[in-house]
Amino acid sequence: MKTIESSLKQKIEALRGNPYFDDLKESMLKDIAGHMQLREYQRGDVLFWEGDPCEGLFILEHGSAKIFRISAQGRQYIVRILQEGDTFAEVPAFDEGASPVNVEALETCRVWIIDKNKLHALVMEHPMFAQKVLANFGTMLRGMVRMVSEMAFYQVTHRLARLIDAELPQDKSQHWTQEQLAARLGTVREVVARSLKEMERSGAIKLEDRRIQIVDREIFDQWVMPN
Repeated sequence: MKTIESSLKQKIEALRGNPYFDDLKESMLKDIAGHMQLREYQRGDVLFWEGDPCEGLFILEHGSAKIFRISAQGRQYIVRILQEGDTFAEVPAFDEGASPVNVEALETCRVWIIDKNKLHALVMEHPMFAQKVLANFGTMLRGMVRMVSEMAFYQVTHRLARLIDAELPQDKSQHWTQEQLAARLGTVREVVARSLKEMERSGAIKLEDRRIQIVDREIFDQWVMPN
């Protein structure tokens, strides 16, 4: 990890591109810019571990990273894949607790970090900013409810189909292994392998050179949205 020198202009542009700060006054942005820094992480670097104290709000400027947790047995569950522009570490940044997750760089990443003490001051001084924080927490809560519902109501094969449908086609550069897919779904590689074979036998997909190709959209959609 290293700190990257950045100008006031770069900081303000980063803030304007983030939904937390996009409509704040120029004077406020300049003030916030004095409490932020840009860091660079290499692939495999851990930005922070579960239980670490929080430095502030993180904004991913470049690259990608994963939010994950590790079970007592050592199994990894990927909570979310972060892409450019994503904001993370909101919960510990605002509730002053330790980080509930781990974050690891999937490639070279540049990340803005805004000091948590400045965030607390903004919440106290500016009701509009506090409303944005509440709205974003609401969005995150709804997303977590969707994730829990999927794990409770859908079998692994159906959840895998929904993951393939929703995310994998959008990222042509990322090659997902069965272990990584399992980590996204909260299961193990063997279960993912069986699920892929099950969809392939049904005629929905084709596995070739360790890549997934949808060959019959109608059949595949039955896995995505089972009756």
